[in-house]
Order: sequence, then structure tokens, then C-alpha cells
Amino acid sequence: MNPYPQTEKRGAAGRLPRSDQPAKIAHPQQLRKRSSTSVKEYTIDVFFRQSWRDERLKFDGPMQVLPLNNLLASKIWTPDTFFHNGKKSVAHNMTTPNKLLRLVDNGTLLYTMRLTIHAECPMHLEDFPMDAHACPLKFGSCKSAPHAYTNSEVIYLWTQGDERSVAVAEDGSRLNQYDLLGHVIGKETISSSTGEYVVMTTYFHLKRKIGYFVIQTYLPCIMTVILSQVSFWLNRESVPARTVFGVTTVLTMTTLSISARNSLPKVAYATAMDWFMAVCYAFVFSALIEFATVNYFTKRSWAWDGKREGMEIREPFQANMARIKDMRRESATLTKKANNTFNIVGTTYGINVAKDQGLTTISKSAPGPSIKHSFLHKMDDPYTEAKKSYNRVSKVDKISRIIFPVLFFIFNLGYWATYVNRKPAIMKANNLN
Repeated sequence: MNPYPQTEKRGAAGRLPRSDQPAKIAHPQQLRKRSSTSVKEYTIDVFFRQSWRDERLKFDGPMQVLPLNNLLASKIWTPDTFFHNGKKSVAHNMTTPNKLLRLVDNGTLLYTMRLTIHAECPMHLEDFPMDAHACPLKFGSCKSAPHAYTNSEVIYLWTQGDERSVAVAEDGSRLNQYDLLGHVIGKETISSSTGEYVVMTTYFHLKRKIGYFVIQTYLPCIMTVILSQVSFWLNRESVPARTVFGVTTVLTMTTLSISARNSLPKVAYATAMDWFMAVCYAFVFSALIEFATVNYFTKRSWAWDGKREGMEIREPFQANMARIKDMRRESATLTKKANNTFNIVGTTYGINVAKDQGLTTISKSAPGPSIKHSFLHKMDDPYTEAKKSYNRVSKVDKISRIIFPVLFFIFNLGYWATYVNRKPAIMKANNLN
């Protein structure tokens, strides 16, 4: 335990006597453990130590330091210290009152007690959950009481300066949701109609841990946005699959938003997490709107392309079919003539069709079975092309495959670079003296 410098106090039991010099109260204290922190308040467990001098309690004896029973504290004068921003304070009494009272032979008293204090902590949550706060602990003379002491009667001082007067235990900064960055001590002066009062202040600088929110909120939102963009790679004719992707991701983002908002503090302004979830919701909803746009123009193109391709294919096909019928008719006639014979004086002569130049010309121009098959195959190609046109990828999908991921990546890059690398902005209600 660190030694405490001696301070002076002139007085007697029960009240502070009149004197030319004000009483000086020294305050060394140790932060033992911070148990919890909520939106507007925090709980702290401290060993609160006060030291002052009462010259009437000087003694001469074999002992330099005399331990006293804590019940004697009610028989002597003690400072009327109270916590200005405390909502509830509890003095530990198990198994015995956790208090210590010592008297030094020169009249210096050391009064130590263990307290659990529920104090108010004004928080600014614009950067939640990457926020940092300065939670104050303020104490001084009870100015609301009739016997409150002004600066002319009681002066509060830190015993070991601004750096060592408040000590944090090694295991005192192990918090589940916050990191204790440090603390700053000082004092303030409050003026009222009855005089000026000294208020001792200690600001504990806390920064929220983001790991819980990354696992529970940020990663699910990012995965949901990525899942919504998978629909861009499906065919535009896959209406059921793309509808499931769009509706499911929108409902998932709605559920994540509601569940995350239940754990967030009830504030009237948007936090950093609110902005992130709003942008993710916009990406997911935009993916659903993109599918509706693609589906609408796909239906329109089917109706328009079907009429146009029908008119373009029907007329050539009817003309070609007429030509094919004529060619078949002419081919059948030539075959019949080629097989005819003439009988002259008992001798049979066959007509040499091959020598006839006209017939030769006709026979060369007549399509054979292979030529006819090839021609018919070519006539089937426009139908094949018409069917393939309905399975083409939409230009909107091609653009969305690039635009959506790039924009989402840029947003994440800017978001995390802004909030993670930002220096903790400690917000305090009052400036330290």
C-alpha cells in the first residue's frame, strides 16, 4: 500500500470548528473492479480513501499508528463526501463492515471504505459500436445539505498528484464489452447561492469492443448482400429461383435489422451500425428491383421478337416450300421420260437422255436427296436461333454483375477505414481543470 501524505484538519467530533484555515481532505483511491456498463450508467467497485488531520486527536504513546474500530467514525468529525453523479451507492458490510479507520499520533486520520457505485455516464452513440466514452466519477462536499462546506471551510486535494492518486487494479480493467484506455483526474468548482464548492473528478476512458457485433451483425449482413447478388448469375428465365433469392434476402435483412435494433440503445439519431444496415438493406432491395426490371423487359422482348421472327421466317419458308414442290414435280417427270423406250421394226431403242443437252441441264439443276436435306436443314436454323434468343443473358444482369460488387466493396472500404482508423473521440460533459 502506498504511503499517504499527511494533511491538516482542525476540528472536533461532530462538527467543523471555526478556524482561519480551511480543512484539507486528501483522496487517494483504488479502482478495484468495473462490473458492468449500460447506456446511461456504469457500476464501479472502489476502495475509497480519505485522509485529514485533527489536532485534537494527537496522542503520545508506544504506538505511532493506532487502529480504531470503524464504529468510532460516528463519534468524530468526518467529511460529508458524496458522489454527484451517483445514482446508487452501496457500502459492503459482509462479513463485517468493509471499513478501516486509523489514527496517527500527530492527529492524521485515514478512513477507507469499500463502495459499489452506480454512476451516470453520458454517452454519445453516433459511432456505435466503434464508440469511445469518458465516464465521470464526481464527488465532493454535500452542497445540498444544510451543513455543506464551501471552499473557505473544506478543500479537497489529491494526495499523490494527478497521475498516481487513482490506481487501477491489474484485474480491474477486464471488461466484457469495453477496453479501459486510461483515466484522467482533476477538479472542478461549482458556484451556487451559498458559495463555491470543490468537486473532484475522475474520467474513465472506455472504448467498446467490436468483436461481438462483427460476429452477430456485420458478417451476417455482408453474407446476405453477397447472396442477393448471386441471382445476377442465373438465367433471366429462372423466375422462381431468382424470386426466392430476392425475397429471402430481403426478409433476412429485415430480421437482422430488428434483432440488432433490440440490442441497441434507444436513441433518436442513427448510429454507425444503423447506417451500415441501411446500406446493406438498400443493396438487397435493389437486387430484387433489378430482377423485376429484367423480368419485365424479358416478357416484352418475347412478344415483340416472336412477332418479328414469325414474319421474317414465314414468308421465305412458304416460298421455299413452293420451289421444293415444283422441283419434285419436275424430277418425277424427267425420271419417267428417261425410262421410256421405242420399238422400231422389232428392234428396241432406248432414248439416250444423257446426250440431250437440255435434259442434262435440267438434271444438273434438279436437287437430289442430299441437297434437299441440306436445304431443309438450313430452313430449320431460324427456329433454333429463335429459341436461343430467349436464353440469352440480359444486358442489365451483365452490368449488375460488375456494378453491385464494386459499389459494395467501395462502401465497405470507406466504412471500415473511417470508423476503425478513427482516433477515439472522448466526449465529456465538462472540461477538466
